[in-house]
Amino acid sequence: MLPFRFYLITDRLHGRHSPLEWLPRLANAGLRAVQVREKDLAPAVLYIFAAELRDTIVPNAVPRDAVAGRAAPGPSKLQFFLNDRADLALALGFAGVHLREDSLPLARQPALLRERLRYGVSTHSVEGVLQAEEAGAAFATLGPVYETPSKAGYGPPVGRKLLERAAARSRLPLLALGGITPERVRPCLEAGAWGVSAISAVWDAEDPLAALASFGEALGGL
Repeated sequence: MLPFRFYLITDRLHGRHSPLEWLPRLANAGLRAVQVREKDLAPAVLYIFAAELRDTIVPNAVPRDAVAGRAAPGPSKLQFFLNDRADLALALGFAGVHLREDSLPLARQPALLRERLRYGVSTHSVEGVLQAEEAGAAFATLGPVYETPSKAGYGPPVGRKLLERAAARSRLPLLALGGITPERVRPCLEAGAWGVSAISAVWDAEDPLAALASFGEALGGL
């Protein structure tokens, strides 16, 4: 099963706290998965930023082994996923890539990349979840479950009922996304989510470490 229940997404432009400053502290506190999602950056700049972020966790990390596909060794168990760009994720030695709704579909991703990367997929419907599962995704985010400014462009919240229907029809690990707070974790789990994903609940928190600890307690582990 998926080796994490909490999936943190970076937001350097709108968050109160800097990912470069806080990600090492969050990793030391037990964070297991992070998506680097800086959509405004051009590929070359995104690579540089993602490498800097990676190296705050694993100093002098090396890219994934070109033959064996092994991730760079390091003291942290934190898994990195890169938004949309599978080519950059592979070059960076990341665990995987996270596809947006408008990304090249998982089913059309090159076999070489599919063999070496784990794929997460953003979904907003039961049909999207089923398609991600059929294509071989490792997990999917589903949302927005609750109202949140960061997901306003995706329309009104899908709600817990849709999460419940998707979980009932799919064996794919689902991470509830959109307006998620520690207090909303239990309803999401009861609806069938494997875990949750968050942005502002951590990056805008007065104390990101305390926020992470609250999520860990609500989830029964990060």
